[in-house]
Amino acid sequence: MSFPITDFDERYRAISARDTRFDGQFVTAVRSTGIYCRPSCPARTPMQKNVTFYPTSAAAHEAGFRACKRCLPEAAPGSPAWNLRGDTAARAMRLIAAGYVEREGVPGLAARLGYSSRHLTRLLSTELGAGPLALARAHRAHTARMLLVGTDMPISEVAFAAGFASIRQCNDTIREVFGLTPGELRARRRPSAGSAAGGTSVEVSGAEAPGAIDLVLPYRGPLDAAGVFAWMSARALPGVEEATATSFARHLRMAGGPTWFEVRQESDERLHLRARVTQLADLAPLVATVRRIFDLDADPLAVDEALAAHPELAPLLARTPGIRVPGSADPHEMLIRAMVGQQITVVAARTALAALADALGERTPDGGLLFPTMAAIAGHGAEVLRGPAARIRAITGAAAALADGSLILTVGDDGVEQRRALMAMPGIGPWTADYVRMRVLGDPDVFLPGDVAVRAGAAASGLPGDPAPLTAWTERTAPWRSYLTAHLWRAAPVRPASARRIAKTTTSKETS
Repeated sequence: MSFPITDFDERYRAISARDTRFDGQFVTAVRSTGIYCRPSCPARTPMQKNVTFYPTSAAAHEAGFRACKRCLPEAAPGSPAWNLRGDTAARAMRLIAAGYVEREGVPGLAARLGYSSRHLTRLLSTELGAGPLALARAHRAHTARMLLVGTDMPISEVAFAAGFASIRQCNDTIREVFGLTPGELRARRRPSAGSAAGGTSVEVSGAEAPGAIDLVLPYRGPLDAAGVFAWMSARALPGVEEATATSFARHLRMAGGPTWFEVRQESDERLHLRARVTQLADLAPLVATVRRIFDLDADPLAVDEALAAHPELAPLLARTPGIRVPGSADPHEMLIRAMVGQQITVVAARTALAALADALGERTPDGGLLFPTMAAIAGHGAEVLRGPAARIRAITGAAAALADGSLILTVGDDGVEQRRALMAMPGIGPWTADYVRMRVLGDPDVFLPGDVAVRAGAAASGLPGDPAPLTAWTERTAPWRSYLTAHLWRAAPVRPASARRIAKTTTSKETS
C-alpha cells in the first residue's frame, strides 16, 4: 500500500525496496553512520537494529544526524500527510512552509494556531520530534539546497532567499545539515545540473532587487498536468493569469511585493517554475504556493489505489491516472472567486471576475495585473459587480471582513473552524464553504453533493445522481473524496449552451 505509513516493519520494507513512493513521507536515520536518507536511497539497506525512522528531516537534525550526500533527502517532494491530516501539527507544517515563522516569528505562529509558544513547541516536539524553530530551520535548509543546486544564484543571495537572517547563519546551517559548505554542495551537482535542474543566472544585485529564477519542481507520478492546465485555462483572468495546454502563469501579490511566476511542462514531463520576485525572501513561500496550486505533494498512487477498490470508478481512473485537485494562489482571492461563481457557469464567473480585476486591480511595473485587494473590493466592488443586490452585499461584506481581520482565512486553518466561520457569513452556504476548504486547505476528503456537475458526472459514471444516495455511496471512498469529486467533474457531460442558460441549480458548476 502507498498510504502514509507509520509501522516500523512497513517502513523498513519500503526502504529495502527503495520505494520512491515514500520519499518525503519519512526519513531513515542510521545510527552507525550518523546520516539520514530518503526511503529510495540507493545505498545498501542498513541493518534494522541501526535504523530509526523520523517523520521530518528536522527531527533527524535535532537527533544529531546529517543529510545523506548521495540521495539528498531534502530534494524529495513534500509529505502528503500535512493535507491528509488536519491536526495542529499538520496546520503548523503548512504555515511554516508558507513562511509564517520568517514573517511573524514563533509567537505569531503559536497565536495563529491558538497556543502559547511554549505549548506549541512542546506539542510539535512530541509529535514531530522538533519544535517550530527547528522545523522552520530545516525548511530554510531545504530551500537553500534547492537554490544552490538548481540555480547559479550567488551564495550570499541564496541565504536571504531561503529566509536566513544572515549569510553566516546560512553557512553554519548548511554545514551542519549536509556536512558541506554551500560552495561544496553546489560543486557536487552534475556538470549539466544548470540545465537539468532548470538552473539559470539570477538577475539581481541584492536581496531587495527584483530577481528571476528557474527551478524544477519534484512530484510523485503519475501527474495529470494537462488537467490542471486545462482547469486554469478555463478560469484565467486576462492580465492576471495566462494558461495554455502546457503552462500556467500569473501575477501575484506577496509579502515583499508583486510577483510573477510561470509553471511549464517540458517535453521530458518535468515541471519547470520560472519566477520574478520583488524581494528574495518571497521565493520560498512562492514555491510552497505553487506546489499547493498543482497539488504536487499528493500521493497519486495511494489515491488511485484506494479509489480503484470500487469497480464503478475503474473507467475514471483509467482515463485520468494521477488526477490532482488544484489549490489556490491566495486564500482571500479564492473566497471571492468562489462567491462570484455561485449559481453561474464557469464562463460567466470568469467574465464577472475579469471585469472586477480590470476595474479594481493594481498594475504591475511589467504591465501585469494583480487581483484586487480585499479593501478595494469592499470599498468599490458594488460599483463593478452585477447581479442580485444581496449577493453583491455578501461579496463586499466578506471582502470587508477579510480586510479588517474579523474573518481569518489561511492555509493553516482548522478545517471545521474555517467552515463554521464561513457559514456564519451572509451569502455563504455549504457549497462555497466546502469548495474553499478543498482549494485553500488542500483537504483531500471534501465532497460537494449539491454541485450540478458532480451529480451529472456521477450519473454518467453509473453512480446515484441524487445528493443523498450519492453522498452515502461516496463515504466508502474516504479520505479521498476531493479526488473523487475531481473525477466526477471531469466525467460530467458537456451541456449545450442553451441548456446551461436554462438550467436551474442551487449550487455552482465548479465555477471558480
